Amino acid sequence: MAALLRFAPSPTGALHLGGLRTALYNHLYARKTAGKWILRIEDTDRSRAVPGAVEGIQTALDWAGLQYDYGPGRPGPHGPYFQSERLDLYHSYTDKLLDSGHAYRCFCSADKLAATREKLARTGSNSTYDKACLHLTEEEVARKVRCGEKFIVRLNDGKLPARPPGYDLVFKTLKDAHASLPTDPVLLKSDSFPTYHLASVVDDHEMGITHVVRGEEWLPSLPLHLDLYACLNLPPPQFAHLPILLNPDGTKMSKRKGDVHVLDYKKRGWEPGAVLNWLALAGWGVQEASSSSSHRQAPDSTTLMSMEEMIRNFDFSVLTHRRSVLDPAKLEYINKHHLMRLMTTPEGLRTLAERTQPYVREAFPQSPHVELPYLEKVISALQGRTTKLSDIPSLGSFFFVEPDYSSPEAGKMRQSLPSENYILVVDRLVSRLRNTELRWETASLSELLHDENAKTSLKQKEYMTILRHALTGMKTGPSVADILYVLGRERSLARLQAARS
Repeated sequence: MAALLRFAPSPTGALHLGGLRTALYNHLYARKTAGKWILRIEDTDRSRAVPGAVEGIQTALDWAGLQYDYGPGRPGPHGPYFQSERLDLYHSYTDKLLDSGHAYRCFCSADKLAATREKLARTGSNSTYDKACLHLTEEEVARKVRCGEKFIVRLNDGKLPARPPGYDLVFKTLKDAHASLPTDPVLLKSDSFPTYHLASVVDDHEMGITHVVRGEEWLPSLPLHLDLYACLNLPPPQFAHLPILLNPDGTKMSKRKGDVHVLDYKKRGWEPGAVLNWLALAGWGVQEASSSSSHRQAPDSTTLMSMEEMIRNFDFSVLTHRRSVLDPAKLEYINKHHLMRLMTTPEGLRTLAERTQPYVREAFPQSPHVELPYLEKVISALQGRTTKLSDIPSLGSFFFVEPDYSSPEAGKMRQSLPSENYILVVDRLVSRLRNTELRWETASLSELLHDENAKTSLKQKEYMTILRHALTGMKTGPSVADILYVLGRERSLARLQAARS
């Protein structure tokens, strides 16, 4: 059956990694079932709204390649997609709950409510409200409403219909958790805006959502949501709550702590596919013990997967209910290998060159060596050394600007190399490279270097260090043959002669 899911962030700040993983799992399951998913903006808490947050969420999803089917900017049959534009719906469902006696108006002021909570706490009660307004007569309620007294609407938790126990696709059968809920939870606030609980239930039903995939932080609220479905006589969707992501030190990942904003990963040059791969495996790499044949084998925690592979392999049965640590070292490994995958096709290499170009231009604004074909050669030469594209200017600075022989690194290298050997190696190689019949290809150049090394009787390490110093001024980098090939005959000869002098 084609599923319909929703990703429903609040516009209270930048999209973080936990939110991106939630969006990803919604996307994977929707595509796996030939279904669709909605971007719904839950903006009912107006005091916490951040200007530009919605656009930031859209930009982050677009960078990651997660294209929602319906939502802001993509009209569909389920709109509007901002909860602030759906108030009439929430009021209609509130009226149904009031009429059935499952909810009631509460006129208590904030000060009175605070005093009531303190009084109840002093008596050792777990209750958070004394239900004072539940006992108002219809006439008293009507009079207060006519007088314009502010009110909230509460669920009457003393009149809940029977319903099956809660079940979650990740956490399985759930224990009753009503004791953790506030007494008679608030459904409609005094500004006539709904709380998350009412709005999410109403919207998920009205939009026809089949699966609610969201963070574990909402698991304690699931009993309340299931109660609301029962009070309204509505069939609930299936639920899958995703375990919380943790920082490497084991602390909870938060918007306000650590390195968690999605667009920061974009700025630093991480591959969107690698970030998604990394997030997908957070909590997906554990095989739950089960004799059921419906349980699929979970991937290893560093398995490389394209979007198509993630869609094909995704299954709720192999998600763990344990909290997952996001290990930056795993992202480095996955990102490096995603780059290597892209380098295997001409199209992928050109894409990488196009995305590398801005980093090179920013680092070396005067360099003329920023053409895409040249950058493709640089990227190939640095294969296996590049963790992310933004590293290329520092890893291969010598491809874009002349070596700095006066740097401490270059100076130390030169001091370790006897001058007579240095001059011998450089002069012989210059002579050989001037031969225009030499094919300027990595294999031919490598063969030439091997032959020249043998003729000098120098150890390979010293021989290659001399050439590495002359061509780059740096101790590490690609093979000397790769460096010669990328630089080309003219630039290679010029550098060798400059180093010789």
